[in-house]
Amino acid sequence: MARVAVGLVLAASLTACSVDVGVSDSRSPAPPGEAAGAREALAGLRVQPEGDGDGYERAAFGTRWKDTDRNGCDQRNDVLARDLEDVRKRGDCVVVAGLLHDPYTGREIAFTKADAAEVQIDHVYPLALAWRMGASRWPERERERFANDHGNLLAVWGVPNGQKGDSGPAEWKPRKAFQCEYALTYIGIAAMYDLAVTSADKRALDGFLDRC
Repeated sequence: MARVAVGLVLAASLTACSVDVGVSDSRSPAPPGEAAGAREALAGLRVQPEGDGDGYERAAFGTRWKDTDRNGCDQRNDVLARDLEDVRKRGDCVVVAGLLHDPYTGREIAFTKADAAEVQIDHVYPLALAWRMGASRWPERERERFANDHGNLLAVWGVPNGQKGDSGPAEWKPRKAFQCEYALTYIGIAAMYDLAVTSADKRALDGFLDRC
């Protein structure tokens, strides 16, 4: 299977099941074929050192939470509706309350509009890191697509999201029960967008796949 095709399959599969993954340490492992595909995709990723990040700014990735799938709701509310339980909305789109089973820590976090910072939307492959690994050379339209891609977005607790920042897998890792899914997502997105990884991140991802 071609590298980009592997990435599409992996990222799409994680998007479809993201509400349930990582909720408890007793989850089922990823199907063997999915893990094998991820290892094949990981082996095909370009490896390079991080760039210096000169010129990076969030605005370089276009409109934040644009309705790129044209379903009438912005990407942030789409992800909240997908990843939270007991969702309550104002109108058809705006999520005003729900319960998050944080994939990064396993904690249950209540979401309300009054304290929206408790639940944030994370880019699994961070924007600033993507810039340093090749996205600086993309056209703005491609960067905007990347920044709003559901397959790279997760609703997570704000505390670990702040700790993660723009770090890659070698510098930050989620709890063990979510490392398989995290690696599948990260590798799938990197393959889909032809993003490079550092040698340290590649080793970390390979180790995370051992948990699949």
